[in-house]
Amino acid sequence: MSALELPAYDAPLRLVEKPVRRPGPGQVVVRIAASPVNPSDLTFLRGLYGTRKPLPVVPGIEASGTVVAAGPGLYPRLLLGRRVSVIAGDGDGPWAEYMLSPAMRCLPLIKSVTLEQGAMQTVNPWTAWILLDQARRGGHRAIAHAPAASALGQMMARLQRRFGLTILHIVRRESQSELLRGLGAEHILNSTDPDFDVQLRERAHRLGVRLAYDAVAGDMTGRLLDALPRHGRVVVYGSIAIEPSRLNPGNLIFRDQRVEGFWLTSWAARRNPLQLLRLSLSVQPLLASDLQTTIAARVPLVEAPAAIERYAANMTKGKVLIVP
Repeated sequence: MSALELPAYDAPLRLVEKPVRRPGPGQVVVRIAASPVNPSDLTFLRGLYGTRKPLPVVPGIEASGTVVAAGPGLYPRLLLGRRVSVIAGDGDGPWAEYMLSPAMRCLPLIKSVTLEQGAMQTVNPWTAWILLDQARRGGHRAIAHAPAASALGQMMARLQRRFGLTILHIVRRESQSELLRGLGAEHILNSTDPDFDVQLRERAHRLGVRLAYDAVAGDMTGRLLDALPRHGRVVVYGSIAIEPSRLNPGNLIFRDQRVEGFWLTSWAARRNPLQLLRLSLSVQPLLASDLQTTIAARVPLVEAPAAIERYAANMTKGKVLIVP
């Protein structure tokens, strides 16, 4: 089979031929239909992700496809011939024509979900759903989020009424503000405005924002914390700035504020398969509406390296979908 391989972290991808491995007990082989490029994939390619795999390795975190071979076990046999979404484990990922996977990392797709949208049901839709659900369960009526024009941010903008939340959306460009207004967003701030920090503090206090979600890191973490009232909390779930979060320790000491992290992989590891299936079945019907992902380009494996560079330069435009 053809596959993209990462020979070393922060090195160029190469197109290689690899054998398709036979499934063992509890395993399946998935013929990959589509696999997106996410910001977390870019972090992995640079060697900065939470998981570092033995190299060389086939990258990719999530995908969709059809189970074409199954090893011993009830669940693998039940999946045979089924369309599934799949999350990569410790070995090779899905940027290839086929992927060997533990069956428990595969979730059946309902009939109404396309393979394209099914390929992107986990990283962004699950995270958006979980973060908003946690805010609601925590009694929050308003939250702040940066970067609000990301694929996940757009999902939050569409979901906020479903969860009964007001979101203070933070963007970097006016075109992103227009994009969010088209999705029904009301409270939008541009972080490049000269008075952004003053506006952020005023709006956060007026709306009663005590929780902020941050996937930018760098100085954004500290700016959010500065703007929140006493006892405010910032949850960092990404690092688009590729810089350490910077903050004023006085906020932690004297204002009783907190900074926490969220990683979907750790969250999912603490749930049983039935809980994950229930979440998947809650999310899948919305993949064509509130949780739909905009696709900027569909590329074969051979064109993927160049397309990944274009995606890294403009993530707001939409996802690059690798179609082996």
